[in-house]
Amino acid sequence: MSLGGPTWRGEEPVLRPLGPLEWGLAVMRGILLGTLICLGLVVKLVLRLGERMFCGTRRPLSPWVTLAVSRAAVAIIGLQLTHSGPAMHGRGGLVANHSSWLDIFVLNACRPVRFVSKSEVAGWPFIGFLARVTGTVFITRDPREAAAQRDAFEARLLEGAPLLFFPEGTSTDGQRVLPFKPTLFAAFFGDRLRHQTQVQAVTLIYHAPRGRDARAYGWWGGMDFGPHLLRVLGEPRRGKVEVVFHSPLRVDDYPNRKTLAARLEAQVRGTHPQGEAPAVATGPEA
Repeated sequence: MSLGGPTWRGEEPVLRPLGPLEWGLAVMRGILLGTLICLGLVVKLVLRLGERMFCGTRRPLSPWVTLAVSRAAVAIIGLQLTHSGPAMHGRGGLVANHSSWLDIFVLNACRPVRFVSKSEVAGWPFIGFLARVTGTVFITRDPREAAAQRDAFEARLLEGAPLLFFPEGTSTDGQRVLPFKPTLFAAFFGDRLRHQTQVQAVTLIYHAPRGRDARAYGWWGGMDFGPHLLRVLGEPRRGKVEVVFHSPLRVDDYPNRKTLAARLEAQVRGTHPQGEAPAVATGPEA
């Protein structure tokens, strides 16, 4: 669910065919994952009806269903998740580096958040439905609608929604952090938000299973979703993902969106081990 901008293009790995064990794991995990998501959707939709009737735009309960489902999904996929860092209190947004569709499950498994995504995602089969149900805010990439986008973004933040977006604008192989685009940061500098809003940077670090290409969890360029999903679900060894929440920054401590975006990017880069060349994972197996 990258937001706008050109797709990052890097050398794609040469994939070997799945073996019988990997196919068996992929099918088993796929069934479990699909069942989990469907059950979670039923519970969430029931709760959303109640929230809409009694809470208006607030969502005091349903985000916790998403968190529980995402934690179970990460476990089914075969990722060991660790997260650390301070919680952000009060009104604000979050930004993170973007490696894969897995980021959605991983970030939702840590804390309740609502994603910002390009409008095209709303029309994607199944994924678009999931995005709408989980409260994703859709943004059009047309510069002529920049003011409307800013207003919509600002309205959700004023509601107290913890919005999260990927300022790189595209996913990568997970081995680098791209420059942060400052466009969406403009909403934080509106008169109603600037003096009462924070932004928190989040670093995601994926560790491939021992002996696998370090880019195993990245999803980028022209890679198809289906084959990548099958390969991830069919991996017999466990990988890891670290999520680091950095200290939130007060928006009014920065003169403009470019300086704020640069500081948040520096926080993410300072924690992410940015290898510039593909490598094979050699660390201990989880």
